[in-house]
Amino acid sequence: MIGLIFAIELVVLAIWASLAWALDAIGRRPHSRATFDAIIVPGCAVLSNGMPSRALARRTRLAVHLLREGLANTLVLTGGVGRFPPAESEAARDLATQLGVEPDAIRVETRSTTTAENARFAADLFDAPDTLHVLVVSDAYHCFRCRRLFARHFGEVETAGSTPGPRLRVRGAMREVLSILKMAATRHQPH
Repeated sequence: MIGLIFAIELVVLAIWASLAWALDAIGRRPHSRATFDAIIVPGCAVLSNGMPSRALARRTRLAVHLLREGLANTLVLTGGVGRFPPAESEAARDLATQLGVEPDAIRVETRSTTTAENARFAADLFDAPDTLHVLVVSDAYHCFRCRRLFARHFGEVETAGSTPGPRLRVRGAMREVLSILKMAATRHQPH
């Protein structure tokens, strides 16, 4: 009996790890080189000193790079206050302006605390979001879920995934599997 339970645990772990690897691989696929109406960065943690976490800084740097390549003229930064102030979007805005992005090219959303809210509140910044083609920049393993959540509010959504170090990629991707399962379960519940 113990052998059977152990075998089942190994199979579940193997499936979970395979899904995590697939999420990371999907997020690292290249996006089109089209022109987008906006590049959007979902929020991520701010450190106790008010600086963006490594993940938020990495996402913001990639978004700024893509903005400089001419993929869009508008950068949307999302995220409210988490464990530490300021709002995630404000910390990302400060970094983006330090990297040379003109303040008038940036829109900031400061209320959201989840990826679903990042998408919904980012859409509130536009008159007709369902007509827009946007590029969402996040960690590669997060792109699959971002694409689906932002597609609820924007006309066409593509993603660009930043790539953290191996330890963070594994941990983040394994956690992301649970987030996707939760998203799928709650999507079919009555509101």
